[in-house]
Amino acid sequence: MANKMRAAQVARAGGPFELVERPIPEPPADWVRIKVQACGVCHSDSLVKEGHWPGIEYPRVPGHEVIGTVDALGEGVTQFKVGQRVGVGWHGGNCGHCDNCRRGDFFGCTADLKITGISFDGGYGEYMVAPAIALARVPDALSPVDGAPLMCAGITTFNALRNSGARGGDVVAVLGLGGLGHLGVQYAKKMGFRTVGIARGKDKEALAKELGAHHYIDSAAQNPAEELKKLGGASVILATVTAGDAMSAVQGGLAPRGKLLVIGAAQSLQVSPLLMISGMQEIKGWYSGTSIDSQDTLAFSVMTGVRSMNEVFTLDRAAEGYERMMSGKARFRVVLKMG
Repeated sequence: MANKMRAAQVARAGGPFELVERPIPEPPADWVRIKVQACGVCHSDSLVKEGHWPGIEYPRVPGHEVIGTVDALGEGVTQFKVGQRVGVGWHGGNCGHCDNCRRGDFFGCTADLKITGISFDGGYGEYMVAPAIALARVPDALSPVDGAPLMCAGITTFNALRNSGARGGDVVAVLGLGGLGHLGVQYAKKMGFRTVGIARGKDKEALAKELGAHHYIDSAAQNPAEELKKLGGASVILATVTAGDAMSAVQGGLAPRGKLLVIGAAQSLQVSPLLMISGMQEIKGWYSGTSIDSQDTLAFSVMTGVRSMNEVFTLDRAAEGYERMMSGKARFRVVLKMG
């Protein structure tokens, strides 16, 4: 095997992507080396590109929506074998012994929380290494390109909905029909919820219905809160947009004890304390999940036919793919395919 690989790295905060040759890394103890087949391009990669995450060490290879095969095992790794299909998502590992980890709140690890593509090099390259604890097993029925976006966009929407408290038949609205929302509508339908898609423009209605929505609300022409009230109010509104004003506009559409579940990274939003008190409402954020949550997401997606809509770029076009994603014009996820 050649001892060099190609990778798209960022050499400094705010710098351009550079396609470079690097030595293929060796996995340390308890880590594995992955031959990357596909890697999704996520908006969170801008944290690396622009240097918004504190303490990033450069140069850094982004990418936390990774599908590939195990290429080499570090000392002590027994749960995986060479050639096995695996995926790596946002959660790149945790210490397992701090108080939060001992309570099962691995996302709150205070000693050694790792983020793929931030704490260590990610999937914008032909090979990468990752802690074995961060790996999910990938079903044979899922192609690398189909699987990659599910390792972040997929797990975030799926895991939020399955932990939302909504029950089959409840009204569940998905705010936004972009990279996250187009998956959220599919998952909500497959989970048996009375699914409502909310977006701007009449032209989005056909897409919402194609994805499985029972109802569509055009927030540019209708008051989304009032329209949700006509349906009895939403038990859950999954907010996938990054606009705080759009989130604020739907709070009044929650049913009693309803929950506004925020997974889109808006700068701020306005909340009505009166509505929260009188309706016993909740506003809650949701972290993506750990490797077993990713594995559950992949399995559920294969079982129910949920798939991401993707635009595919080769590794040498990583900068172009990133700009396409950042422009908001991608339909709906961008994936880098190796080889």
